Amino acid sequence: MLMGSLCFAVLQGGALDGVYRLAQFHIHWGSCEGQGSEHTVDGVKYDAEKTKGIMRVRGYFLFIWFVLQVGNAKPEIQKVVDALNSIQTKGKQASFTNFDPTGLLPACRDYWTYPGSLTTPPLLECVIWHVLKEPITVSPEQMCKLRGLCFSAENEPVCHMVDNWRPCQPLKSREVRASFQ
Repeated sequence: MLMGSLCFAVLQGGALDGVYRLAQFHIHWGSCEGQGSEHTVDGVKYDAEKTKGIMRVRGYFLFIWFVLQVGNAKPEIQKVVDALNSIQTKGKQASFTNFDPTGLLPACRDYWTYPGSLTTPPLLECVIWHVLKEPITVSPEQMCKLRGLCFSAENEPVCHMVDNWRPCQPLKSREVRASFQ
């Protein structure tokens, strides 16, 4: 668990009907390239996804979804990756301060949006998803650091933290809107 302070972040405007404050972010990834994201774009699966959970005081959660694709290193994510050395196994904590999550945003801010659910139990349908169009890239070494984390404690048999993603779910009658043409 990373503990500490994030630079204050809020989102408002566009398709949003209020002010949303950053509450958390987490990353899903697969055991190998080409799997790990909980969303697809035109049927394409990605290596990982990072989600910012932004909570409004009343009402819905807003989740911003970033596709992570193996390629060139994204310097802004290196601070997160460096902190992983201290929390390789379950039950560990590390200090994490002065991190500005806006540095993880891609240059293009175009997105798709739709109403959906949490991707972890209890799977409540209380989320407004914003799926950014442009992927951000992470190096193979950065992905390797993520895949090196363990679900197990230090004195337990090694159980690598991989494939911590939920398969894509049917769209059903949800309307997907785009911020771009």
